[in-house]
Amino acid sequence: MLLIGDAPLTIEDVRAVARDGAPCRLSAAAAARIGAAHAAILDLLGTAAPIYGVTTGLGAAVDTSLGADPDRQRRIPLARAAGVGPRLPRETVRAAMLARLSRLATGNSGISLPMAETLAALLNGGVTPLVPGIGSIGEADLIPLAHIAAILAGTGHADYRGTDLPAPEALARAGITVPPFGPKDGLALVSSNAAAVGAAALLAADTARALDATLAAAALSLEAFRGSLAPFDPRVTALRPTPAQSETATALLALLAGSDLPTAARRLQDPLSFRVLASVHAAAAAALTDATALIELELNFSDDNPAITDAVALPTANFDATALALAIEALGQSLLRVATASANRVLRLMSPATNDLPRFLAAPGRNGFATVQKTLAALLAIIQHDAAPMPACVLPVADAIEDYASLAGPIVDKTARLLANFRYVVAVELMIAAQACDLRPGIRLGHGTAALHAKIRDIVPRLTEDRPTGPDIEHLASFIFENPLPLAEEGKANPQTETPNAS
Repeated sequence: MLLIGDAPLTIEDVRAVARDGAPCRLSAAAAARIGAAHAAILDLLGTAAPIYGVTTGLGAAVDTSLGADPDRQRRIPLARAAGVGPRLPRETVRAAMLARLSRLATGNSGISLPMAETLAALLNGGVTPLVPGIGSIGEADLIPLAHIAAILAGTGHADYRGTDLPAPEALARAGITVPPFGPKDGLALVSSNAAAVGAAALLAADTARALDATLAAAALSLEAFRGSLAPFDPRVTALRPTPAQSETATALLALLAGSDLPTAARRLQDPLSFRVLASVHAAAAAALTDATALIELELNFSDDNPAITDAVALPTANFDATALALAIEALGQSLLRVATASANRVLRLMSPATNDLPRFLAAPGRNGFATVQKTLAALLAIIQHDAAPMPACVLPVADAIEDYASLAGPIVDKTARLLANFRYVVAVELMIAAQACDLRPGIRLGHGTAALHAKIRDIVPRLTEDRPTGPDIEHLASFIFENPLPLAEEGKANPQTETPNAS
């Protein structure tokens, strides 16, 4: 049971709840904070102080004074459920719900405790609102969160344990009774950038696994190319200690420990896609570290508007997600660089101009992996497109009150698409590097690279006759996200010291 509100929520916590269905609930301390903030709202209603969204209109209607009306709070999500397009994945919606619950636990929203606990009940009860993917511009994810909150207002549809049901039926099957809306409940449920933050948490978790796979693939490519390890020598990386470069080079050498490569390199200097792989990978690792720190900050602090602090309702702009947007843009740019280097290593492994293996790693009269290059080129073009920065200018909305937007949600979305294609590039490198190693009989692989080679061969067989290779790429790509690749220590436990004979 994940207790929300005692310890900081982590990206791993988000993954566990959103994907694996781990149960969660508010801690006693979080419940007390939520209750105190809600009591403050009730006290403020007895004064003349205006409370944005509670006793005033929203957005451009902020200058309209209104009485505190719980039914208007119920209508807030209904009026903002204006999303269109393909539905968000179930895990993405669950991540958004958890991110919102974590921020409510800070005790700055003013939401009623029963309503906050109902959000946890949706997660634990397997009720996932069906949320269209297009609508947020990143200044609070009003539209996707409104589609989530609309379930609690009695409308919309939800997935209940794999079945699409009208909201009332889904709630009934899960045994969830929604409490009456309190004075700030509707606004508290939608006024947050939790959809972008939750999706970013899943993106970060997947990126970490993909980068691990990329480094392992690069190590196997070095084995196959018979590349020089000089650029990864600790004496070399110490000369220019850029962020994460020494750690990356150390991890790479650990995968290669036990290999004959230190005495078997074919060249004094290899093509740059091999020589710079530690620095390029390190740049992506550093970008991921930066993004992870920012995502976990976002998961654990309030972005409510207004925020309840010191028993006062203060208007804020803490929902602005520009920092998150820029961090994810940087992550996407770094993944593009890693993919470009990976793709070029694949081409070098297939080319007799830089390698001493058969062209396209094929026997005479066979096509081998020639056409895979076209798939690789298509993937790299799409990745480059998705890595292009989102425009900073956006149409002013809400009668021009909202004349700026971070577009964090769309940026996270395009970077997730980028990563989905990135893993195909990594899968291709794994497939090609394994084949190239097979064509070098008698070489001694490192402990980690030998374990990796064996795992690849468990998933896809060596190519001896022309066959469809698309399914092989799909299988390896799925494996990258579903299972951690063998580590150097795992390989040491049962080392494979030589590749299979090529004859």
